[in-house]
Amino acid sequence: MRTDYCGAIDRRFLGQTVTLQGWAHRRRDHGGVIFIDLRDREGLVQVVSDPDNVATFATAESVRTEFVLQVVGRVRLRPEGTVNSALRSGEIEVLADSIVVLNPSLTPPFQMDEENLSETVRLTHRYLDLRRPVMQRNFRLRYKAAMTVRKFLDENGFIDIETPMLTKSTPEGARDYLVPSRVHDGQFFALPQSPQLFKQLLMVSGFDRYYQITKCFRDEDLRADRQPEFTQIDIETSFMDEVEITALMEHLVRDLFKQVIDVDLPAEFPRMSWHEAMHRFGSDKPDLRIPLEFTELTDLMKTVDFKVFRAAADLPNGRVAALRVPGGAAISRKEIDDYTTFVAIYGAKGLAYIKVNDATQVNETGLQSPIVKFLPETVLAEILRRTGAQNGDLMFFAADTFKVVCDALGALRLKVGHERGFSTGGWKPLWVVDFPMFEYDPEDQRWVALHHPFTAPKAGHEAYIESDPGKAIARAYDVVLNGWEIGGGSVRIHREEVQSAVFRALNIGAEEARAKFGFLLDALQYGAPPHGGIAFGFDRLTAMMTGAEQIRDVIAFPKTQRAQCLLTDAPSPVDEKQLRELHIKLR
Repeated sequence: MRTDYCGAIDRRFLGQTVTLQGWAHRRRDHGGVIFIDLRDREGLVQVVSDPDNVATFATAESVRTEFVLQVVGRVRLRPEGTVNSALRSGEIEVLADSIVVLNPSLTPPFQMDEENLSETVRLTHRYLDLRRPVMQRNFRLRYKAAMTVRKFLDENGFIDIETPMLTKSTPEGARDYLVPSRVHDGQFFALPQSPQLFKQLLMVSGFDRYYQITKCFRDEDLRADRQPEFTQIDIETSFMDEVEITALMEHLVRDLFKQVIDVDLPAEFPRMSWHEAMHRFGSDKPDLRIPLEFTELTDLMKTVDFKVFRAAADLPNGRVAALRVPGGAAISRKEIDDYTTFVAIYGAKGLAYIKVNDATQVNETGLQSPIVKFLPETVLAEILRRTGAQNGDLMFFAADTFKVVCDALGALRLKVGHERGFSTGGWKPLWVVDFPMFEYDPEDQRWVALHHPFTAPKAGHEAYIESDPGKAIARAYDVVLNGWEIGGGSVRIHREEVQSAVFRALNIGAEEARAKFGFLLDALQYGAPPHGGIAFGFDRLTAMMTGAEQIRDVIAFPKTQRAQCLLTDAPSPVDEKQLRELHIKLR
């Protein structure tokens, strides 16, 4: 019935009769001639209805926004002076011979080219929101990205294998989504947070190179870059070490950005240890577009009497650091107060600062701050030397535990960097490597895996797993782009005795390890090859490539911040019969 897409009609079709189908984007009555912008997934074409064609003109008069139409007409040039260079079809128009209303429409709650829409309205009428050209472009790009990934991995010997959606609950990471079993009274499946264990088992099975673009589920608090269900590019390989894996995956990312948005990423991504990233930027996913860095002052503050700094410096896990803001002396006191409120979100109890008015006078004359009087001139001079602060600069200080200082000052670095124009723009990829295997959880008073408990230790660090877990370094790697972690992976543990040692370090006893992970421990004893892999956040990647501010704009039917689907009103109650079948009683 349709000869071509609306947005594809151009000068090549001059003089031809075409049959088009789509939605009435806009209707304009110019007193005797009616113009209809007909829209489909490829774009717009202008349809003209002449009053000489009485039946067609009467139909055109009845058309309203979002009516579904079929138009048969002849392609002709637009009159001189009416060309629209922004459209592929902007030089031509279609003179309608017939217009058929395939389906009328209620008046939509918004226009398809409207901006600044309420997210509630958008998600409630998602099927209309997805008609908008910007959303159509997003999902065309997402499709192209998926095909590019599949082509690259296929050419490099990877096999697409599906893994189960109903699996075993292993609550060592985020909270699981549980699925009650009707057949097995009181027992539950879990939706997968990741295919992690299954892809390792596929390596034990000898498939060598596996991938899957798959849904994953995590019942956790949401942010702009998180959803309860999300898509990841899941990859695993055998007989490759971390250098080989990261080189190949770097090639994939470069190929993806070049093919999809014609961006040339660096020929070699820089590498940085986790320790260096935390000390320089306070983050294991630093945004390298912002040149601001931390200055370490912990050792220096062990020599002062100023209690706020000295107490933090003397903590076993304490830290004092400064963030120099070039030209920051122009920041007002109100802005500083606002920044103080901001860092409190991350646990900081305050935000000290020093404005440098005259760096030659290392006292209250040259340095403006309530804390200057508490610090000796020798210490102030050393702070200026270490930070490199000049006249007109400002230094922010954070003093607390290592984590609070990193979180608070790291977030402040991003906020100040973007708000005050320090970002250099462009694309800045980075591999962050040499992560700690474990971090201590003071609330539960035990060690937990920083990535996941299946990550292998670096050579020579196996001895630390149980004797001194805080010293153990993992063979883990994250790829970061403009401050977003777009992928993370590691070389895995492939020997049962090492995996069991990790479980013991995590305070998982032999009986619990057998109950939760017995299938894995058994598999590792049947000739498991050395293996490793990575998973990329596909939603994050496509959001970055489209320029979307949040991943909801590249997910067809996303959830809200409260994990609800406004379109279908899910989650929702179920009837008593369903609950009884599942052996569940609500309380």
